[in-house]
Amino acid sequence: MADNDDVKTLSFEASLAQLEEIVGKLESGKAPLAESIAIYERGEALKAHCEALLKAAEARIEKITLSRYGNPTGTEPLDA
Repeated sequence: MADNDDVKTLSFEASLAQLEEIVGKLESGKAPLAESIAIYERGEALKAHCEALLKAAEARIEKITLSRYGNPTGTEPLDA
């Protein structure tokens, strides 16, 4: 299995760009088998990293609560 430890340091945008590139290579069918396996494994690591970043972002999102007059009164978790 390829060493994909560097994936953990990538931003969401960089991870997604690499993942899109990998999908394109795999869909083209032009990569040799050994390369296809290696980039598929990297794609799996990138997918997991993107999912973890999205989950962390969701946990930080809050919605603003309003009084009955429309004035902000505070915040609460988005999925309360």
